[in-house]
Amino acid sequence: MDNDLVLIEKNQGVATVTMNRPDALNALSVALRQAIVETFHHLRDDAETEVIILTGAGRAFTVGLDLKELGGEVVPSQEVSPNRNDAITDTDVGKAVAQVGKPVIGAVNGFAITGGFEIALMCDFIIASTNARFADTHARVGVVPGWGLSQRLPRLIGINRAKELSLTGNFLDAETARDWGLVNRVVSDEALLPTCQQLAMDITSTEPVTRGEIRRVMDEGWHATLAEGMDIEKTANRAHDKSQRPAEQVAERRQQIQDRGRSQSD
Repeated sequence: MDNDLVLIEKNQGVATVTMNRPDALNALSVALRQAIVETFHHLRDDAETEVIILTGAGRAFTVGLDLKELGGEVVPSQEVSPNRNDAITDTDVGKAVAQVGKPVIGAVNGFAITGGFEIALMCDFIIASTNARFADTHARVGVVPGWGLSQRLPRLIGINRAKELSLTGNFLDAETARDWGLVNRVVSDEALLPTCQQLAMDITSTEPVTRGEIRRVMDEGWHATLAEGMDIEKTANRAHDKSQRPAEQVAERRQQIQDRGRSQSD
């Protein structure tokens, strides 16, 4: 697919998706939101794509909804597909990312504000550059979160820290975000995409069916109690054992893992 608002680069099972409105700090116009939805629908159905890296062009990951459009200062771009006879709804982007069915790594290169913060939280995990800055300004602009921030953020960093961020609207720097457990790593701007690409390649080196099931039971358990999560895992474990490949194929896979470990240590 081809869309200047969202760039896609594919390499060995990894699709790097770049939100591309750098002059507007990747503000989520109707057209950009539609492009994100269409991109994730495309990647969901693309058999060659195993892992997705999501990032932004320029100085921002994304600063959230386009306030100029919302305020009526500018009309929505004519780039919106003529096939759509309605505006993108608030749930479309979240559903598209959540239902892509593949690991999504958030490569946060700069500002991730409000709706942009929410999109970062939709990713399976986040790697941040030293230039990353997070902020939840919903309370400042008079909007209640609608893409999951109020539920995901407390689960990641604790409810007290989440309240501090959401009730003040203050910025969170990359290093503090790492210390609080929001992001996995902080790297230089130059190392951000290479780091994410290496992690994505590490993911593609694992057994696809098994990793997909592990990801699924983790996500389901995260939304349940510990006891419910344990039952979800046990059911998945038994079902997976019954569908497991022949023993000789399992042995071959283990040998591949051992060989890969030796090559990384050399």
